[in-house]
Amino acid sequence: MGRTLIRAVLAEPKMRLAGALDRADAKVQGQDAGLLAGASATGALVTTDTAAALREADALLDFTAPAATLAYAGLAAEAGIVHVIGTTGLAAEHDAALKEAAKRSRIVRSGNMSLGVNLLAALVKRAAAALPADYDIEILEMHHRHKVDAPSGTALLLGRAAAEGRGIDLAEHSVRTRDGHTGARPPGAIGFASLRGGSVVGEHSVFFSGEGERIELKHHAESRDNFARGALRAALWAFDQKPGLYDMADVLGLR
Repeated sequence: MGRTLIRAVLAEPKMRLAGALDRADAKVQGQDAGLLAGASATGALVTTDTAAALREADALLDFTAPAATLAYAGLAAEAGIVHVIGTTGLAAEHDAALKEAAKRSRIVRSGNMSLGVNLLAALVKRAAAALPADYDIEILEMHHRHKVDAPSGTALLLGRAAAEGRGIDLAEHSVRTRDGHTGARPPGAIGFASLRGGSVVGEHSVFFSGEGERIELKHHAESRDNFARGALRAALWAFDQKPGLYDMADVLGLR
């Protein structure tokens, strides 16, 4: 994803690449970020020196891991720059730190930066609000074999949209696993199922199943470029906003 973001930035006339960050043990340390991404040389070398990189930047595009994202949030707040968070696996206990950082920076956070997925979330919320409560909601997602978190951040994004549409708390109605003799499906549950295999970029389906009919809303990601384009759009939008914690619904005007 980092290389995809680098190529997207280099192709965007309104942006320039200020730097690239990776773990200290990454084999790419010290390499030219542009060449590493399969583009032209930029002079921006991969580094661990976050503070130095942020001094040259107006925005940080962050698709890392929860611990790194929390650290970056504090540093981006100190620098007063835009922080676009595409990291998945963040939990409710991380919200306080992000809200604190957002007092000094503009944070756009989403479990998926794709424009299509965020439109899908808006449709899911509307469908959940319109359909009777006896329409069961199930969310199915599939990703490549290397993905480390489940359900995916996108599946949880869709689950939250469905819960908001129903006016319920997702945490209280979420069903993550089924195994053995589980009994009947609890009324009002929002179920999640995760598949992993091969090189699948991302597939998500939301089912609304009633008596005698089923409605299915789905999104297939065919390239990571979708996520990068959304992240760039979020950064450009957030640049003119006041400090705060935003998401892609704000960026796309879907509120």
